[in-house]
Amino acid sequence: MEPSIVLAMHTHPATALALDGFASHATASSTSNAADTRARSASGDHVARLQARVRELASELMRVQETTRRHVAQELHDSVGAELTAARFALAGVETWLPADAPQQCTAALETAQRSLDAVTQATQQAVADLHAPTLDKGIVCALSHWTNSFAVRTGLRMSFVCAADARLTRLPADASLAVFRVAQEALNNIAKHARASGADMRIETTGAHLTIVVSDDGVGIPPHAGQDERQFGLAGMRARCNAFDGELRIVAPATDARGTTVRARFAWKALLGNAARPRARRTAIRL
Repeated sequence: MEPSIVLAMHTHPATALALDGFASHATASSTSNAADTRARSASGDHVARLQARVRELASELMRVQETTRRHVAQELHDSVGAELTAARFALAGVETWLPADAPQQCTAALETAQRSLDAVTQATQQAVADLHAPTLDKGIVCALSHWTNSFAVRTGLRMSFVCAADARLTRLPADASLAVFRVAQEALNNIAKHARASGADMRIETTGAHLTIVVSDDGVGIPPHAGQDERQFGLAGMRARCNAFDGELRIVAPATDARGTTVRARFAWKALLGNAARPRARRTAIRL
């Protein structure tokens, strides 16, 4: 029987080093990818927490604003209203006690004082009405239609209101409806106060993801300094209400010398009323 010959098989040193290096690189790459994934996940979680905090703070700001509005409205109604009533009775007494041969200037002064008092009374009543929360029992569309109609009568501006016939508008919770209403209300009030416009248009646009309030006018345009102090134009409150519902506020001025300003306030449906069935929207117009 012939002896067996056993040969030891040795891997070439260079090949062994290459294999070790490949394994090490693969392990390092896998570790790096896992670390990147964890970092992205942690970053995404951090951003989500920050966004949730922004929404929480915006909602709290809205609640504080509404509480302040109710308090100021009550004070105007009780205190200022009582003083205006007393002044009205005092003027009526002076007119009664005025001698028949009193100078014409006295009568003219009393008439001027009476007109001023009437103007202050009307302005106070309108301020109280604006500060109070609107009646939203019939939905946001009915509330905005009624308010834009009274706004047109009060200001003399040509006004149109166009609304998408979207069933989701009838299912808005009270806080969401109030946020949408207040943004539209402030946008129109800004037009009356600052735009020197002859007309304004409001639209409610809806898509699968968003509800958008669009308010435009034919006035002098937004002042260059408007962004420096948003409180002057109520923009901070409008932006906070949009942020509370994962939205945004955009102020668009014409690129040319054309007149007017457009305000676009966008709200996310998901934040307004959660995941709901989204029926197909169509558009209808209401002309005031």
